[in-house]
Amino acid sequence: MSERQSSQPSQPQTTLDTFANAHPARDYLIHIQIPEFTCHCPLTGQPDFAHFTIEYIADELCIELKALKMYMWSFRDIGAFHEKVTNDVLDKIVATISPRFARVTARWNVRGGIYTNVVAEHQAEGWIAKPAVDLARFGLANPAAV
Repeated sequence: MSERQSSQPSQPQTTLDTFANAHPARDYLIHIQIPEFTCHCPLTGQPDFAHFTIEYIADELCIELKALKMYMWSFRDIGAFHEKVTNDVLDKIVATISPRFARVTARWNVRGGIYTNVVAEHQAEGWIAKPAVDLARFGLANPAAV
């Protein structure tokens, strides 16, 4: 009987890994959902939970998803205000891949009867967004439902 070698468990990391954008001449949106983000309130030490949405239009580089998962995990034991965490994530993405456009939306779970949503955006200098396609016009308001 062969023994299965145990692998090292994953660890949080404070860096993001990248890979080359296979289509750098095209503007296309990369949409990432992170529904289980956790950090701590810096005042009470209580856990805070959020659903993060990261959207970006890459230039030369894209974010490797496992590294992103490990990066987001690195906040688990950190105390930080919602606004700071959201902007820190955006700053890390911009510093790592220099996207044409990036938006980080954090929908924080209720705390003390208050919901908080934080949206932070970056747009590269000189980049002009193309007109959005109105999916509702084609009966496709929710593309995930197709």
